[in-house]
Amino acid sequence: MPLRRTALLPAVLLSALLASLVLATSAGQAHAVGYRYWSFWERDGNHWAYATQGPSIAVPADGDVQGLRFSVSADSSDAAQPRGTTAFPTICARTPPQAGRKRVALVIDFGTTADAPSGEAPPKPRTACARVPSTATTAEALASVAKPLRYNTNALLCAIGGYPETGCGEQVAKENKPTATEPADEGEDGGPSVGLFAGVGVVAVLGAAAVWQARRRRA
Repeated sequence: MPLRRTALLPAVLLSALLASLVLATSAGQAHAVGYRYWSFWERDGNHWAYATQGPSIAVPADGDVQGLRFSVSADSSDAAQPRGTTAFPTICARTPPQAGRKRVALVIDFGTTADAPSGEAPPKPRTACARVPSTATTAEALASVAKPLRYNTNALLCAIGGYPETGCGEQVAKENKPTATEPADEGEDGGPSVGLFAGVGVVAVLGAAAVWQARRRRA
């Protein structure tokens, strides 16, 4: 036996209400877990490749370009790459070769204000040409041009050139970044957010249900 329209309407309203509640719940999940740290990169042709060894182990060759970037990321798959000049001839133009030593071009990107620890401002990205012994590691090359460096007890690189002053690989909330086709959620800047629109939807559904019930009682 088919449902009568008067019996079907409450079910439709309930479905809309549940959908609005689900949207509101999803909108509340605005942050994901990330870690604030220095990531280490190697220049592979025209592209950056996430290094498979730490800077204290990797031994670059003469003419290599290596990069370090401070940012908040969940893992290597979404880590931000170093920005700026990456050409070895440009970075090491004023550092002539020397017998028994190698030159390593370093791109040091201190990241953005959004990724900076509270109360700190990131220095501008810079490059440096380290001329070091042929057996030197990336960490040794970095120490020759960007002191002071800071490490933790597990030999994790915590700071380059004294930045950041505190912290080392700590877990932080990482805001979800909108894609190129997805508009940014303006809730953090004082504008309407998805959660707000979802809340309005819930109120509208409840209001419609109340009106329907009132009309039914008068009928």
